[in-house]
Amino acid sequence: MNKIWIGSAWRLALVALAALLAWPVAGAVQALALALLLVLLMLLHHVRHLVRLSKWLADPLPEALPDGSGLWEDVFAAFYHLLRRQRRSESRLTATLQDFQRAGMAMPDGLVIVDGRNRIEWCNPRAELHFGLDAARDVGQQVTYLVRQPLIVEALDAQGYPDPLILRSARGGDLILSVLIMPYEANRKLIISRDVTDRERVETMRRDFVANVSHELRTPLTVIGGFLETIADMETPDPALIRRSVPMMSDQAKRMQTLVEDLLTLSRLESSGHPVRDDPVNVPDIARALYHDALALSAGRHKVTLLLESEAWVSGAEDELRSAFGNLVSNAVRYTPPGGEISLSWKDAGAGAVFAVRDTGIGIAPDHLPRLTERFYRVDRGRSRETGGTGLGLAIVKHVVNRHAAKLEVSSETGRGSCFSVVFPESQVVARPAHADARSA
Repeated sequence: MNKIWIGSAWRLALVALAALLAWPVAGAVQALALALLLVLLMLLHHVRHLVRLSKWLADPLPEALPDGSGLWEDVFAAFYHLLRRQRRSESRLTATLQDFQRAGMAMPDGLVIVDGRNRIEWCNPRAELHFGLDAARDVGQQVTYLVRQPLIVEALDAQGYPDPLILRSARGGDLILSVLIMPYEANRKLIISRDVTDRERVETMRRDFVANVSHELRTPLTVIGGFLETIADMETPDPALIRRSVPMMSDQAKRMQTLVEDLLTLSRLESSGHPVRDDPVNVPDIARALYHDALALSAGRHKVTLLLESEAWVSGAEDELRSAFGNLVSNAVRYTPPGGEISLSWKDAGAGAVFAVRDTGIGIAPDHLPRLTERFYRVDRGRSRETGGTGLGLAIVKHVVNRHAAKLEVSSETGRGSCFSVVFPESQVVARPAHADARSA
């Protein structure tokens, strides 16, 4: 039985007992009056505590809970414990909600929660970046008014799509988003956005790479196949045709061999299983050797100079650096008209060092500069094939430079030449070893 009922029953029993005891002494009327007075006092006691309870319920703070007496002491104590449990539960729920919000804020994907009328309830910073939203300003706004993408509007009306939508940002730029809309609860929806720009760019590069390799191999194979088919159809081989075709087939075979070698070099450079070595590399000797190679490749058609202002070495892989520097030198010779100048230099640059190849060749237009190191990218495709380029040289240079913690700087002006500089940081530059000085002596 409830404690309050028991207490109330005992109090009423005491009132009745007092009236019964007063009856023989004072009479029935006085005994009844005494019982009514005691009941009235009990009622006033309850009314007083009800008023205090009503005032406290207007602002139910645990520390402001009034003190009770009698049965109300247990009532107020129960209220106090109930409020404390409620506060602890609210604190736990608030902490959990804050944890979820912090997790949502830290997610690399964009998150937007919308209600049944597609009004924004919450979004994280990544969604603000993806869709141009402002969480403080746009909560309560129709998401379709702010994100003007027909596919998103259609997906929201259809209560979500099972597959992600691929969208280009309506705010301009190259941003590509994968957007998934998922219904949850009764009528709310969750919009999840992910930046897939790099993935799409890689996929585009892969498709372009396959297409470019196929295109580069098609011409040599066509030439070789055509000559072989012609020779095979002849009853008596024509010596003149054979003398003319064999050198051409040999050139095309060498072109394919060079292409395959460059592709293998790129594959090796990109493989994580081939970390860069940290051997001391004699860059001045490499520069001297490349200077003589440039003279031989130029065959007197250009003025080639070498400027060595530093004896510093670098830490890295000699074969990779020789290949990268050699690509820059051969490009300068191929793209500089006869009579032009080509300058090779190795000099200090603050705490680092710079290997540079400067020419007075045809130059490169500014719009081509950002894409120079892409595979098979050519400023002038016809001229590149005439000079024997595979379109992979600068891609190899970029990978070698990155593997050696250096950077490739390109400056060029159409018709006035170009300058390709490989800038090594201080961490890659090493002093000339003592054993090298001993050998020189």
